[in-house]
Amino acid sequence: MSEVDKSQPVALGASRVELRVSCWNLLDRDTLTNPNPCVVLKQLNEGQWTEVGRSEIMRCSLNPVFSHVFPLDYFFEEMQMLCFEVYDASGAEDAGFQDDAFLGEAECSLGQVGIWAPLSCSPLFSLCTPRVPPDLFLSRQIVSQTKVTKPLLLKTGKTAGKSTITTEAEKVTSTNDFVQLEFRAQKLDNKDLFSKSDPFLEIYKVNSNNTEQLVMRTEVINNNLSPSWEPFRISLHSLCSCDPDKTIRVSCVVYDYNSSGKHDYIGEFMTTFREMQEVSSGKEVWRCINPKYQEKKKHYTNSGTVVLTQCKVEKVHTFLDYIMGGLQIYFTVAIDFTASNGDPHSEHSLHFINPKEPNEYLKALSAVGEICQDYDSDKKFPAFGFGARIPPNYEVSHDFAINFDPDNPECERISGVIEAYKRCLPQIQLYGPTNLAPIINRVLAPASEEEGSGPPMRYRVLLVLTDGVLSDMPATREAIARASRLPVSIIIVGVGNTDFSDMRALDEEDGTQESGGERAVRDIVQFVPFREFKKVTPPAALARCVLVEVPNHALVEFDWQPFGISPGPGPRTSQPPVSPQLSHGPSG
Repeated sequence: MSEVDKSQPVALGASRVELRVSCWNLLDRDTLTNPNPCVVLKQLNEGQWTEVGRSEIMRCSLNPVFSHVFPLDYFFEEMQMLCFEVYDASGAEDAGFQDDAFLGEAECSLGQVGIWAPLSCSPLFSLCTPRVPPDLFLSRQIVSQTKVTKPLLLKTGKTAGKSTITTEAEKVTSTNDFVQLEFRAQKLDNKDLFSKSDPFLEIYKVNSNNTEQLVMRTEVINNNLSPSWEPFRISLHSLCSCDPDKTIRVSCVVYDYNSSGKHDYIGEFMTTFREMQEVSSGKEVWRCINPKYQEKKKHYTNSGTVVLTQCKVEKVHTFLDYIMGGLQIYFTVAIDFTASNGDPHSEHSLHFINPKEPNEYLKALSAVGEICQDYDSDKKFPAFGFGARIPPNYEVSHDFAINFDPDNPECERISGVIEAYKRCLPQIQLYGPTNLAPIINRVLAPASEEEGSGPPMRYRVLLVLTDGVLSDMPATREAIARASRLPVSIIIVGVGNTDFSDMRALDEEDGTQESGGERAVRDIVQFVPFREFKKVTPPAALARCVLVEVPNHALVEFDWQPFGISPGPGPRTSQPPVSPQLSHGPSG
């Protein structure tokens, strides 16, 4: 891999978004004059609200439209809680605001991004706050809807009259695009006595302070005065800082290669990326100029010419692009009910229900699930158990619905999964073995059915909570290899203190799981042991570590697809997903 390849940016889950805010019908506390509103944006960090910015003050306005832009980094794997507080500034822009100047607030999660809402629903996005019953606010998204409006609330949780706040979001563009360039030269100066020159190109980015950065060096073409270099791919950020109209220029220098490292200078020319795009037909040429020859030789014209034969911009999409384009994410939960977890009636069991403190399964499910449900398209989670004897015949099953409804294994939100888990425990017998392949295959079935219906706009994530060593490692490897060809990720949280070497083996960064001659085409597994996060505050640190790879998984999947996938242009009508079908009989 070349040095340029190593330096190229990778499209991850992090993206830059800009928020713009306006308000309507603000409270008028002073009968003599309208308020001077100002919006303060705060973000929740480690349990504390921290101010990240504030708008300008709008003088005497009940319906202010603020020009200030709030830039934020969006991370898929984090619960990024935001609070918009509106105050009557009373002319004191730099002073702290008092409670009597408070006009209302609205809280939301920036992570609630990218699922287009049904048109019949009101454009409210959910509040992650205990002050208001959650059913009052439908889960909606800031970025995907572009513009959302919701009521402002007082500290008591009551609405501040008819006051509303509107947030408009825009993704910052020009971050990860690449360009493919191809050059050739004609009639270059010859620098060798007994043969022809051995030329190569060096491309420099010239900064605003006139310093230069080498961004590309081509291969050497031996013994050739009219060489054609191989096409190469480079990020626009590296080439021209993503702005072809700024003073940043591209400088090309041609040398004659010498093995001693003392290369003979042939000439150079200056250009911009915009000019590159204009001359990429190959009809225009740049004169390669040696300044010393130009100064000393009276009839000097050039030291050859360089032609750009290809200049093709490639859009490299981020995970947020797909989310905003209508990508729907569906999460499935699988819980280990094997006997190695211990008798649920014993306080030493990993499944013991302690009224004072949730067990590790509940902690992990809550921490990861709270993030997942922000992205799940319908907030309904198919929830399975494996490794237990289940009623009525108490035969071992590795794919039973924990709500015991084989026709509808879905639970409403993560809270519904937790309640189903608690109701399930007293009705089953923990047994074994620990077989993971059946659960993976259940998730693969609907993904396979949808495979031939066009570009996949659904991405499925299987969340597995387990305590131990797998009993069906070969079958699990085969299932993962098949899953790597479908829009699926598998995230595993290890609960307890057992040996998780099997799980770590599945979490191979290069996606090289192989079984029976079938090799995984991409990495789709992420494993994290819960014990490393038991004492970490806040619990969202676990979710951040577990989910950080999911955007990578999805981007690699979409890039790998032979027909190519690009984000949709706008909202999509949400179709009900194909749910995994269940069987209650014995499973291998």
